[in-house]
Amino acid sequence: MIGERQAAILSLIIDSYIKTGEPIGSKTLANLLPYKISSATIRNEMAYLSELGLLEQMHTSGGRIPSKSSYRYYVNNLMVEKPIEALEKEKISEFLSINASDPQRLLKDAVSLLAEETNCTAFYCTVKDELDCIQGVEIIPAGSSKAMIVMLTVGGKIRSSVCRLNCPADDEFKALFYRIMADYFIGTPLSDVNLVLIQSTAPALKDRIFDMLPVLTSLCSLCKEAYEPALFIEGETNLLSHEELSGEVYKLLSFLADKEQFKRHLAQYAKYGKEFELLIGNENYHPLLKNTSTVLAKYNYNNSQSAVLGIIGSTRIDYSSILPRVEYIMKTVKKFLQEGGAQFE
Repeated sequence: MIGERQAAILSLIIDSYIKTGEPIGSKTLANLLPYKISSATIRNEMAYLSELGLLEQMHTSGGRIPSKSSYRYYVNNLMVEKPIEALEKEKISEFLSINASDPQRLLKDAVSLLAEETNCTAFYCTVKDELDCIQGVEIIPAGSSKAMIVMLTVGGKIRSSVCRLNCPADDEFKALFYRIMADYFIGTPLSDVNLVLIQSTAPALKDRIFDMLPVLTSLCSLCKEAYEPALFIEGETNLLSHEELSGEVYKLLSFLADKEQFKRHLAQYAKYGKEFELLIGNENYHPLLKNTSTVLAKYNYNNSQSAVLGIIGSTRIDYSSILPRVEYIMKTVKKFLQEGGAQFE
């Protein structure tokens, strides 16, 4: 631990750097402190904080800036959170409640809100669930030669598509469709819905196999889409305004653009990470994130479904304002995920 005066100096340096991005000197600090203290004494205290690894000096005669480790000390010991007003909480909850019963749309809404509120990059990623299966399928006629297929999985994923038919979607066609769904598809793992399964329906469909083929192949595509992890990122260009990332921002954007690599990274976090975590600088698990601060939350919902929601910004983010809002958004998402769950009547 550091002394009270040292803590006051460190807090002022970090608060100033977060606001301005500029180093601060002893004379400026002397004017900001609530009690009288000489510049020489402040320089001695700054030198001591530098020895502890809490401050860095860009130039020999320049002021000090916070080190990565100092942000952790600041968050844990010095930061005064800027509380969220009741009206702001109400607006956040109202916005997220719109798609509360659809997990993926809820997570997408949360990403948009996080990117806007934090000026950081926000994202969510679902984790592949080998056990997820079809809970229900609906067919909705859309004119004389089209129909919409809507599928719901046990894990709460909803997928839909419009397909072109070779015959009218009349009562006879729909009755046959629902019988095939009940006999071959309902309860089937998403990973097992493929062309082999479609071919196995031929004896039951007989001469109507070609009439049913468009909707079955459409369903096969929906299952494949629902089975694969979904990654959604918003606010990548926000990182360009984080000046302290400088040349690192392009490496970071390349990392985010490699979606398969990013998915693997988040899948590992979903498996081993904490429920809610702030990672600053070298605390991050991936080397390309070592100059960033990230906030991550992982969720388990609808039986065996998992997802990770998070933000990426520079280590100079306004922790006192951003963290309370991010935490409230993430907790609200958790609440809706636990309460939600779309179902077919």
